[in-house]
Amino acid sequence: MRTLQTAALLASAVGAALMAGLFTAFAYAVMPGLSRTGDRAFVQSMQHINRAVINGWFLVPFLLPPPLLVLATALAAKGYSPGALPWIIAALVLYAAAFLVTGTQNVPLNDTLDKVPPDTAPDRLRDARAAFEGRWVRWNTVRAALHTASLGVLRRALHLHAPPQVS
Repeated sequence: MRTLQTAALLASAVGAALMAGLFTAFAYAVMPGLSRTGDRAFVQSMQHINRAVINGWFLVPFLLPPPLLVLATALAAKGYSPGALPWIIAALVLYAAAFLVTGTQNVPLNDTLDKVPPDTAPDRLRDARAAFEGRWVRWNTVRAALHTASLGVLRRALHLHAPPQVS
């Protein structure tokens, strides 16, 4: 069971790292780059990105950590590395919060932007962008920070979970 818990923690850490990296890259590169484009280019680029991201390379590391962290929590509660339990719970809470931010903030904004037709008048494109950009960037930064924090506490959980070194 300890090996299963180790695998669950490692896979969760990889997922958290990938999500932290993706959302952070959007925060410091993608969105600042898109902010320099015109409204039509911005809206169309975000529509293409939001459609393209729904794939296995994104979904596996995004969706797999929560159930793995629940498993790791249950194993820690049963006595497998109990010292790591608070850190595993913290990782689960942080990851779940990031997951909720994505589902309740970023995804609805993406869905609304996706409904803007490509031949929309310039003033409607401007309005669609204005309703999207600032809020999306703000919530993306929050989820990037939450995933990064989840990774940090997972690192601590893995350290506490590691078997003692024999000298």
